[in-house]
Amino acid sequence: MERRVGTVSRGIRGPIIRQGDDLVKITVESVLEAAKSEGFSLRDRDVIALTESIVARAQGNYATVQDIAEDVRAKTGGETLGVIFPILSRNRFAINLKGIAMGCKKVVLMLSYPSDEVGNALISYDQLDESGVNPYSDVLTLEQYRNLFGENKHEFTGVDYVEYYSSIITEAGAEAEIIFANQAKTILNYTDCVINCDIHTRFRTKRILKNAGARIVLGLDDILNTSVNGSGFNSKYGLLGSNKSTEDKIKLFPNECEDLVLDIQAAILSETGKHVEVMVYGDGAFKDPQGKIWELADPVVSPAFTDGLIGTPNELKLKYLADNDFANLSGAQLKEAISNSIKAKGDNLVGNMASQGTTPRQLTDLIGSLCDLTSGSGDKGTPIILIQGYFDNFTTD
Repeated sequence: MERRVGTVSRGIRGPIIRQGDDLVKITVESVLEAAKSEGFSLRDRDVIALTESIVARAQGNYATVQDIAEDVRAKTGGETLGVIFPILSRNRFAINLKGIAMGCKKVVLMLSYPSDEVGNALISYDQLDESGVNPYSDVLTLEQYRNLFGENKHEFTGVDYVEYYSSIITEAGAEAEIIFANQAKTILNYTDCVINCDIHTRFRTKRILKNAGARIVLGLDDILNTSVNGSGFNSKYGLLGSNKSTEDKIKLFPNECEDLVLDIQAAILSETGKHVEVMVYGDGAFKDPQGKIWELADPVVSPAFTDGLIGTPNELKLKYLADNDFANLSGAQLKEAISNSIKAKGDNLVGNMASQGTTPRQLTDLIGSLCDLTSGSGDKGTPIILIQGYFDNFTTD
């Protein structure tokens, strides 16, 4: 019988993960029990993915705001500190700001406008247009911002982040000054000691600040990149990718999890004889058309993955073939012609017109986005994702 199903993404339920849990054993058992329960079998090149949250939880990769404060104080001197380009997030940044403010005497917080790096809006583009302000050059004080735009609450959270972040700083014991600007060098008019909090543009921002004469330039990836008094840390990403755990504690992005994906791959092979691919995933890389928010607040979609997930898709566009190369065919003849084209395709379709319109993104970004959408971020209870058929095509039996 001809195969009628392509890619299938399943959320796999698992236990609540605590520090020290054996994620290899839990993952393998959860997937195999789900397969038995639902009546499906594993296949070669299936993808098993684990959310970064359970990996970090199993590692016990946590730190407190006191740990952040101590690291900030040691690396900056604890005086006036410029904190620039943070994202607007209660979960992602607010608790980091608390720790940073506890580690210095004054914070000059510089917010980008009209939105942050990942699309959370302070104000709308319509408001910006009506104001006559030039976001590429104009620097606004808090008073000017309020006079022009008033109070602006986030569309989804209902939070006025300007007021919220200001209160976090002052409640942590530091003086707060808020400015609005989009040029990194602007902060040097206030202090030469800076933490740039942008995620995907952080290397450029650091370069600009250093070239402009900043005395100390740190990114969030430079804070808690080593342990402070036994705290968790991330050697590559520091505070990037961290989430709020409690009012005084964060969960960091998982640290060094390459061995984990390889061990799960080996365990599945031993149990089933199937060679699967395995990855750890965080935020997906996609944009919400309503809120204009680009989901990816983690430094990468996947911090660890097996070798079979390296690269980009190598696909032909079926509708292009049908409308162009084989426009005179239909039915069984069209199916055979397209199938033959797929079977004969080369290993690198870059520049081939028949591949236009396919998705030229990293496999881990595409698959990680599918995993993130499948697992959600709330109470589904499926921190393990099994994807089958992702690498199949129109000719796969």
